[in-house]
Amino acid sequence: MIQQNALSLTPKNMRKFTTIILLSSAFFLLSSEVQGQNPDISGLKIINNSSSIPVSQFISNSTTYIAAATPLVLGITALIEKDDEMLKNAVYVAASLGVDGVLTYGLKKAIARPRPYNSYPQDIQAYENVSSLSFPSGHSSLAFVTATALSIKYPKWYVIAPSFLWASSVGYSRMNLGVHYPTDVLAGAMLGAGSAYITHLANNWFWKKKENKKLIGLQVY
Repeated sequence: MIQQNALSLTPKNMRKFTTIILLSSAFFLLSSEVQGQNPDISGLKIINNSSSIPVSQFISNSTTYIAAATPLVLGITALIEKDDEMLKNAVYVAASLGVDGVLTYGLKKAIARPRPYNSYPQDIQAYENVSSLSFPSGHSSLAFVTATALSIKYPKWYVIAPSFLWASSVGYSRMNLGVHYPTDVLAGAMLGAGSAYITHLANNWFWKKKENKKLIGLQVY
């Protein structure tokens, strides 16, 4: 039986998790640039195949819908049940998505990395054409910010396990479709997890400053 404590995302564990992803992303990205992107492209060539394209397309397309639905469902449920804490959680998840979106857009513009199928048309088959830039993976960051934010607020194994399984599947699908390098996905995962954690700290500070006041006058019975 899986123990809840083993999968709890405490602030200490979250810092370790984010640091590991950050270091991994930096290492692989630097290695790729120094060696002409060989590790990145060779790894992508293995994953970029047609065997599971329909599944990857489905998982990839689910990202925005699931991410948007998460705070919406929490918020609606909170209003129906008059659960002030759940409503605050919904606001936190939505704020995490916003922070992640701004950071992802900014990094894409700053780094301006072309899509792999544009840089290596002879090696990578594009099963989806995207006009935006490659680094970091926006789908991966969106999936991981959703999974991390939800897991921080509901640190149960039956929330954490499926959330991160879905987020990891999104990252894999983006490589399978040929639209992202492995380093794009790693950076997206780091950015998403980091955005959720940073927003979590800001959220705690805000409500502590507000003395944990009720939202819109809701009372919990």
